[in-house]
Amino acid sequence: MQADRLKAKLKLQEERHEEPSRVRLHRAISWLRRAEAETEDLDAQFIFLWIAFNAAYASEFGPEQSERDRLAAFFNTLVTVDDQKRLHALAFEKFSGPIRTMIGNKFVFEPFWRALREHDSSNRWEEQFEASRKAALKAIMDGSTGKVLGVIFDRLYVLRNQLIHGGATWNSRVNRAQVKDGAHLLSAVVPLMLELMLEHPDVDFGAILYPVV
Repeated sequence: MQADRLKAKLKLQEERHEEPSRVRLHRAISWLRRAEAETEDLDAQFIFLWIAFNAAYASEFGPEQSERDRLAAFFNTLVTVDDQKRLHALAFEKFSGPIRTMIGNKFVFEPFWRALREHDSSNRWEEQFEASRKAALKAIMDGSTGKVLGVIFDRLYVLRNQLIHGGATWNSRVNRAQVKDGAHLLSAVVPLMLELMLEHPDVDFGAILYPVV
C-alpha cells in the first residue's frame, strides 16, 4: 500500500519538514489510505483520492489568484523538483491512453454543461472544446508535463463536481468510463505527488487552510 510506505517515509523525515508541511502530508496520506481501502467502489475511491489531492495542494491564496492559477503553480513546482521525470513518465507512458481519452470526453468539459444549462444552441462550446483538445494534444507532443497535468485535472475537477454535488448517480453506468479512468489516474498521480513533496522539504507549498489549533 502506497499510503503505508509514504507514512513510514514521513516519520523518518519529520524533522526535515516544517509543521505546515508535516500536517499537509499527514492529512493527504490519511485520505490516500482511505482511498486504497476502496477496492470495489470507484465513486468512493475517486472522492477519497480527490480529498487526498486537495489536502496536498490547498493553501491560502489572494483574491487575485484563481483556483486554476494555483493548480498550475503547484504542478509547475512539482515538475521542477522532479529531476527523475517520474511525473513525465506517468503522463506520457503509463497513462497516455486514458489521458487522451479524458481530453476527448465532452462530458468532463465544463463549457458543454454550461451550454446545456443556458440553452445555448450555438456551437461555441464545440469550438472551445476543439481548441482545448488541440492545445492539450500539442502539450502532449511538446512533452509539457505541467500543462498536460493542468488540462487533465481541469477535466477531473468537472467529474469531482458531478460526484460531490450530486450531479451523478452512485455506481451509474452512464459515467463509468470517466470515473474508472479518473480513479486510476489519481491513484497513480497522488502518491507520486506526495513522494515528491516528502523528498523536498525545502519547497514552500504555502500555509495550510485549516491549521491544527
